[in-house]
Amino acid sequence: MEIKSRKGEVSAEEWQTRVDLAAAYRLVALFKWDDLVFTHISARVPGTEDQFLINPYGFMFEEITASSLVKVDMQGNKLEDTPYPVNPAGFTIHSAIHSARHDVECVLHTHTLNGIAVSAQKEGVLPLSQQSIFVLSSLGYHDYEGVALRDDEKPRLVNDLGDKNFLMLRNHGLLTVGKTIADAFQSMYLFEAVCTIQVRAMAGGVPLTHVNPQIISTARQQAAQVTKGLGGALIWPGLLRRLNRVYPGYDA
Repeated sequence: MEIKSRKGEVSAEEWQTRVDLAAAYRLVALFKWDDLVFTHISARVPGTEDQFLINPYGFMFEEITASSLVKVDMQGNKLEDTPYPVNPAGFTIHSAIHSARHDVECVLHTHTLNGIAVSAQKEGVLPLSQQSIFVLSSLGYHDYEGVALRDDEKPRLVNDLGDKNFLMLRNHGLLTVGKTIADAFQSMYLFEAVCTIQVRAMAGGVPLTHVNPQIISTARQQAAQVTKGLGGALIWPGLLRRLNRVYPGYDA
């Protein structure tokens, strides 16, 4: 399919956001977190509070490019000429969070098998691994209300996320937010790892050791120290180099 380049039509800041968001979609495909075309990642358009970019509904994630992303407002109106629709459930979730969390640039949502498995467990995320302490230090839960199509669910979704960076959607999947696209991706990497470890640990059928709660209370300080205060920026250049070897062309 031929997509008209938007590089000369948008600001340099918006173009960089488009490139990073398209890269995030392809990285989700590379890490096998995609669910055909049924999950979504969004990024706020730089310099705005009421516009964001999201995937063209129907594209496989490894096909998405910076130019194919769709720009919408908080009412779901497309703000540029494009033949591609937007996932209605994706719009509901992302518009709710972008409207409420002005500190957030990116919202990332997945339907991975391990993530959904843990979301169905009554106790949710357990403190079983080093990775889990970072998730548990900033985790909310949102009860399942069916496919996210109704506006009246938005306040409950926003309230359950609060000021946290991780949200477990019960019986549904995982969601992360970040001040940058790289931050949201790194958080999802941790969230997915935590769920995978938990599923495997519980499958062993033996008693499990829990991390001391006092360690969890210092997780944010530990995370800042181990990433040298860079957050997702520490791992993003390397991820892009890997992506360029496997799925190049996202910056078109």
